[in-house]
Parts: sequence; C-alpha cells; structure tokens
Amino acid sequence: MKILSWNVNGIRAIQNKGFLGWLKREKPDVLGVQETKAKPDQLDMFLTRPEGYHTYWHSAVRPGYSGVAIFTKEKPLSVKTGFDIPRFDDEGRVLAAEYPEFVFLNIYFPNGKSGAERLKFKMDFYAATMKFTKKLKTQGKKVIVSGDYNTAHKEIDLARPKENEGISGFLPIERAWMDQWVADGQVDIFRKFHKEAGHYSWWDMKTGARDRNVGWRIDYHFVTQDLVPRVKRAWHLTDVMGSDHCPVGIELK
Repeated sequence: MKILSWNVNGIRAIQNKGFLGWLKREKPDVLGVQETKAKPDQLDMFLTRPEGYHTYWHSAVRPGYSGVAIFTKEKPLSVKTGFDIPRFDDEGRVLAAEYPEFVFLNIYFPNGKSGAERLKFKMDFYAATMKFTKKLKTQGKKVIVSGDYNTAHKEIDLARPKENEGISGFLPIERAWMDQWVADGQVDIFRKFHKEAGHYSWWDMKTGARDRNVGWRIDYHFVTQDLVPRVKRAWHLTDVMGSDHCPVGIELK
C-alpha cells in the first residue's frame, strides 16, 4: 500500500497544473491533501469523483482557506471529520479514515507565525491531536498521522536552523511538542530510512529557495510503533512541482 501526503496550496490551482494526471501516474492507494482552499461544491466531478477513487473532504467555514481531503482506492470502514471541537473543526483541518489495518489521519496543522494568539491556537491544536490519537491507541488501533505539521522538529530538518530559532515553525515550544509526540510512541518514519541532512518538503517560493534547496521538512508521516515493521520505504517526491510543498510518501507491506 502506497500512502502519499501533499500540501497542494489550493486544490483548484493544482488541478490546473496537472494534478489529476499526476494522480493517475502515481497511483497512490491513499492520498491525503492539505490546504485545499475550497468546498466540494466549488469543484468539478474530475476532482470529487476521479476514476478509481473515493474522495472525502473537510472544508473550512471561511471561504478559500485551509481544508483537507482524502483520495482513496479502498472505501474506508468510516471517515470522521474534525475533533468535535468547533474552533478547530471550523477551519477544516482533520480527516480520520479507518481501514481494517489502521486509522489514517490527514491533518493540516495550524501555522503560528501571525502572533501569540495564533501560536496558542496551534499549541492547543497539537494537544487535541495528541489526545485524539491516544484515544485511538487505547482502542487498540494502529495509527498513521500524516500531513503538514508546520514545524521542523530538529536542526537537521531545515537548511538554516540558527537563523530561524525565533520563528514559529522552529520555536522551542513547538519542537518540545514534537519531542513529546515521539515520546508518546509516534515514529517519524522518514528518519528510519534517511538519516542525512538535505531532505526538505517546503521551500519559500518568493526567494527561489527550492532551486537552492534551502528548505524546511515540515511534512511528515508519523506511525505508531506497531506499524514500523510494516513500512518498506519512505521518500520525498521532490521533482513534483505545482506547490510550495512536495508530496511525501510511505509504502507499507
């Protein structure tokens, strides 16, 4: 099973850049996309009902903002939108699809750069994610939590750590939550296969940072410990253009 995650920075924009052709060529079993910036009724049937896929959407109340979607070949046993916390759910950030073998969470975590209030919102959202995932694990579920975490965990995860120590996305409080997330049993599966520096998933397009590979690794697949033996490989699709993020993938046995 191939699982991909991609912050597309606008599903309608990416459609015009060859998204559906890419989906047909790549053939993921499950694809989680973040930052769709659209409601399903604004989209054509080629996006909402692509050949061979079921799709599920969680859109923000605010137009043109946030939003996540799942494209899946196998119909899930169930799909849940949000955490049942209105201030988070109104932003359309969470889809949880349950399969016989695991639960797949596709999450677009908040950005905290706009100020102290928004940073608190982000940290509260992180806490809600932890609580939601713990509940699934106490029910005996294996869990994959994929998406744009909006935080680079360690210095190796961004090209210029010293220059960004005071920037949201690499603040001590955000990185401490990532430490706690790992301590609680979630595994950054990409790092099981790639220990070296230079792997990033987001680049500032305004400065042409992608051409120079001056980026941040903020898109992850975290899996629970019981799924680690089943992951065959993890990789970044850095040659896929169209967004300021690239897709990230894992393959399960």
